Amino acid sequence: MKIITTCRVKDSIKDQLVKRFKDVSFVWHESISEAEKDLNQAEVLITYGEDLEDHHIEAAHHLKWIMVISAGLDEMPFSKIEEKGVLVTNVRGIHAIPMAEYVIAMILQVSRQTKTLIENEKQHNWDRKVKMEEITGKTMLIAGTGAIGQEVARLAKAFRIETIGVSQSGKLKEHFDRCYKNDELNSLLGEADFVIGVLPATDETEYFFSKEQFHQMKESAIFLNMGRGKTVDEVAITKALKEKQFQHAVLDVFEEEPLDEESPLWDLNNCTITPHLSGISRHYQPRAFEIFEENLEVYIKEGKLVKNIIDPKRGY
Repeated sequence: MKIITTCRVKDSIKDQLVKRFKDVSFVWHESISEAEKDLNQAEVLITYGEDLEDHHIEAAHHLKWIMVISAGLDEMPFSKIEEKGVLVTNVRGIHAIPMAEYVIAMILQVSRQTKTLIENEKQHNWDRKVKMEEITGKTMLIAGTGAIGQEVARLAKAFRIETIGVSQSGKLKEHFDRCYKNDELNSLLGEADFVIGVLPATDETEYFFSKEQFHQMKESAIFLNMGRGKTVDEVAITKALKEKQFQHAVLDVFEEEPLDEESPLWDLNNCTITPHLSGISRHYQPRAFEIFEENLEVYIKEGKLVKNIIDPKRGY
């Protein structure tokens, strides 16, 4: 069996894989262009997912499994993958810890006026009138109740925050007080002090948050999106922020990345922008390859996969 990478893998992980899977031939490439010459030999491909195109799948005549060491699958050529009957897995869930910590950090940042305090410090301005706000005992609505949403809800419990989840199924998930289906979102937004988006990019979630949703939110609400940029209508949120329809937006993802230097979002005082880093952690690759190793063990023995299998029709 030949496994080919199209991305840089840490040396410690390479050594671990080679030592554990002695009968597997690993070919380490750091880009798809570098890997192209070996694609026709690959049974398994390890990628971040954004580099693959239809012609790569066509060229990989022996390809049976693509391991995407990312949770996002927006750029994957799923039509061609489905046509060729190739299996796909990803690392869904490994972002839960850093992204949940990001949520708590950001809502505290807004509530405790961190940006103002830092600016005052730079100006040597001793101002004790800066308004401090608590987050304890408030209500959080989380759109997306998977592993990341559940970890956000778990951490929120440390602040005695009531947690409401919305998802496609509406099924009650761990650490949530209440869960509802996506189509009930608008009736719930008025309850929420914090609205958190952790949704994948699908046809159903495109512009999940738009003009109508921002209109339904409390004037004091904090909105945070770290799912996918296409789930938020940027024109609508820019207008809502300018009109102060809600208190503050924290945005880690955007419709087009990097965010255009001319975007009006950069200059809004009630908007915090971060460059798609809520899931970054030094533990990222080790956690990703734990999932890969678990699947590879079963794949070698039984010819099947057991964890994080993706439905190419749905794209997640």
